[in-house]
Amino acid sequence: MSVKNTYPLEEISVDEIEHNLPFFLQRVEAGVSFVIIKAGKPLAEIKPLEPVAKSLRPFGLGKGEFVTPDDFDAPLPENILKEFEGR
Repeated sequence: MSVKNTYPLEEISVDEIEHNLPFFLQRVEAGVSFVIIKAGKPLAEIKPLEPVAKSLRPFGLGKGEFVTPDDFDAPLPENILKEFEGR
């Protein structure tokens, strides 16, 4: 693998990544970023995705946006139940 100091990232050629993709994907999973070089010029950057912080939705976010009908939890009509059951 060729590593240059032109970029703050490791540089790899298209040939290197084609011949050993699983190795480079493992390195990306470990947090390493790469610049792919083709014909001596930077072509693309491969880097780990930033983890998406999952936050809970605030309670009451849609308050006043809709009305829940009084019969919301009433049993479904027989014809709809039959369709769910494939009859």
